[in-house]
Amino acid sequence: MSETNPAELLAPGSIRLQETAADKTEAILACGRALVEAGCVTEDYPPAMLEREQSISTYIGEGVAIPHATLAGKEAVVRDGLCFLRFPDGVDWNGNTATVCIGIAAKGEGHVDILAQLAQILVVPERAEALRLADDPDTVLRMLTPSAATEGE
Repeated sequence: MSETNPAELLAPGSIRLQETAADKTEAILACGRALVEAGCVTEDYPPAMLEREQSISTYIGEGVAIPHATLAGKEAVVRDGLCFLRFPDGVDWNGNTATVCIGIAAKGEGHVDILAQLAQILVVPERAEALRLADDPDTVLRMLTPSAATEGE
């Protein structure tokens, strides 16, 4: 899958725009729960997401974190998928404030392509800001569609 469309990996109900979390651990676990509820992963996946965060921060800048699991978590992936959680009040992420968490579940090396596509979309500060302010699922889907990213919305 060389041209991943992140929007196509969002399961119904996995876009949540009014989340709260006391800290990044709660935010990561909320992403993990959303991926479990979407049927993308088993209950073994969220702990592997926390393990990844302990080894390297998944905060990428512009108020966005992309929690995903270590290689050990791959066994818990049922199918590739994403979740989009917006934390309007923000979450402290090692001194940065994350307002958007895009949780990733991918089999094999699928996460590399997903991360690359997301980075391409989020490298434009205006797009990252639009995602931070998104107040409806359709906006999120539109903003995470690569063709929209190249149109300079």
